[in-house]
Amino acid sequence: MSIVTEVAAADSATALAHFERALRFETDCWDVHSVLGTPEQDFVLLDVRGTDSYARGHVPGAVDLAQRKIVAAKLADYPADTVFVTYCAGPHCNGAARAAIRLARLGRPVKIMTGGVTGWLDEGFTLVPG
Repeated sequence: MSIVTEVAAADSATALAHFERALRFETDCWDVHSVLGTPEQDFVLLDVRGTDSYARGHVPGAVDLAQRKIVAAKLADYPADTVFVTYCAGPHCNGAARAAIRLARLGRPVKIMTGGVTGWLDEGFTLVPG
């Protein structure tokens, strides 16, 4: 028995429930990239790092809204069922999670883009300045 199988894998039904649940809270850079700017895009992508970081480079189509500035008034132009996807610098940053908490407290549907800017660049995608 290896360290990998020392703890038995979950049965298929439990695994299915776990992984489906995880995807209710997150998406990844490839999935976001595949629909950005297309008619299939059904979410608003929020760069929650802050204006200076956004200006240096952000995911194309992302909206600049620092996590600390997420308040109801900033979201007033979006329908209540708008899905927001948050991202920050990368796996070392908890800004996307903090932003997701703020959005959820405001009753907004939200997911995190795992990997953030680091993941985006690791996948070979580019940032745009401004």
